[in-house]
Amino acid sequence: MLLTASNVAAFQTAPTRSSHSSTALFMKDEGNDRRSFLSRSSAMLVGGLATGLALESSPQPANAVVYFDPAMYGDQELRSAAIDSLRESVRRGILQKPTLAPAFYQMALLDGLSFDFDSKKGGPDGRIIRQILTSDAKGQYIDNLKEAANVLIAASKALKKYTAITIADAVAISGAEALNSIGGPIISIQLGRTDAPLKDPVSDLPLELLSGERSNAEVIAAFRRSGMTDREMTALLGGLLTLETVQKNRPSEDWRKSARGKFREPGKIGRASEFKRLTDEDIADMEAMEEDGYEEDDGWYIADTFGTRDQSFGARVAGSDISKEFNKYLKEVNKASSSKTATGSQFGWIGEVLLDPKNPTTLTWLSKYSQSDLNYKKDLTIAYGAITQLGAEYTGGKYENLLKGKPRKSLNDN
Repeated sequence: MLLTASNVAAFQTAPTRSSHSSTALFMKDEGNDRRSFLSRSSAMLVGGLATGLALESSPQPANAVVYFDPAMYGDQELRSAAIDSLRESVRRGILQKPTLAPAFYQMALLDGLSFDFDSKKGGPDGRIIRQILTSDAKGQYIDNLKEAANVLIAASKALKKYTAITIADAVAISGAEALNSIGGPIISIQLGRTDAPLKDPVSDLPLELLSGERSNAEVIAAFRRSGMTDREMTALLGGLLTLETVQKNRPSEDWRKSARGKFREPGKIGRASEFKRLTDEDIADMEAMEEDGYEEDDGWYIADTFGTRDQSFGARVAGSDISKEFNKYLKEVNKASSSKTATGSQFGWIGEVLLDPKNPTTLTWLSKYSQSDLNYKKDLTIAYGAITQLGAEYTGGKYENLLKGKPRKSLNDN
């Protein structure tokens, strides 16, 4: 596999003009530490994706292991700044185009579902980005996935002044931010994933798995193959159903509008604000500033970062009601289950999976989630954390000693 990249320095301060004839990643004298090695591997992945890759004509089963090093980023302040910047970029992309909210989430699920529980190979190592951008498939579903992938690449390149975030971590963070953008739980992501080497083949998991084009049996089989339980599948698919339903009702024209209240003049609290009309003098002053080289900032977007925690990266896509009742649409699906003739088709393919009479476990948890929003958010948080850490092989110091080789805890263990 050849990498033809003119700029692979996604996280460096200046681009390079040299071409590289090999995709092999190796350690050099100036940076033998694990952190610099991982930063360079992330840079090559992002740069290679941005300029194009020559790949095999048909994907082969993934054979890599997802290595986790929670201490790989070092300085906590730089790491936090980089993560916040990435979250804000994802939120901005969703506000500009609400249809991207499900795409970020689907991308994270697909990355995790590439793990094979029996062989212990594959997992959330970021190769889903390469699989998406090199796909020849057509349609709105794939187009949204590609646009979401490009948002992550652009955001990652912009983080060159901070500690580099791997693409694998960026994918996991973006899915969590998609849920938060519509009023879902605020999910803390375990960081430390290493990106898959470019020489590794992409996963054989079909990209269309979560589009409704594949059979429901194939979707269920994919979750079970990765080691996810039916309870976890119910929680995760419920999140996708909520994302897809909410984004259909959100206009994108007002994405720059602040969620804060408007300024009220003294003595006019509770009344509609009155704004002063521009006079000829005001217009003349503005024209004078333009002649002096002053540039308007109408094209800029600055998120309201001094609001509540849920609005720290921009306005939410959904109204405040969904945050108080995030299981709203699961209630509607569960209500339909009481009908003897209900198939769930009115809720799309996800409704059909959740109401499948051949899977009574799913029906049981659907009923429980519809009764308690708190329990649903709790399970969704745990299930999302689980699917984004499938196949994790912990390395580095105390984390390796404490976590290496230990089986993951599922929701069924509670």
